[in-house]
Amino acid sequence: MSETDLSLIGESLPQGAAAVARGVCRLFQRHDIFTVQEMPLRNNRRADLMGLAKNGDVVIVEIKCARGDLLGDAKWTDYLDYCDRFYWAVSPDIVCDELHQDRFLPDRSGLIVADAYDAEIVRPAALHPLAPSRRKAETLRIARQAMRRLTTIMDPGITPGFS
Repeated sequence: MSETDLSLIGESLPQGAAAVARGVCRLFQRHDIFTVQEMPLRNNRRADLMGLAKNGDVVIVEIKCARGDLLGDAKWTDYLDYCDRFYWAVSPDIVCDELHQDRFLPDRSGLIVADAYDAEIVRPAALHPLAPSRRKAETLRIARQAMRRLTTIMDPGITPGFS
């Protein structure tokens, strides 16, 4: 991935979140996982990063750059029905013990610490396989969203539409 490609990562995210997203994307690229940022879900939520692994696993990453934002997030479990693996990605300055508490489902959710340059998986995410029909639907939605965004980058005059 070139520096130009990486500069597009996080352009709609707040500055701290964009740095974490960039680090996560670099880590995932080495693991053959590619993501779409700000991916709308069918339940009217939006995943910070949603991606596909080489084996077809659907991965969601929720980025937190402030301890208060992390502790106040009551909606994150709404993402679990849309992925095989769920990760928290946090900046190095907000790594906190709370992420190991039961309310953050440490047996279900992984933990990544990231900055703008790289990231490390601190706790792997457990695999909770999606139903085949949900996997197909989510894979198609991710692919179409990525293609829609690439099309509008190539020709900004095209209206992206909805799906």
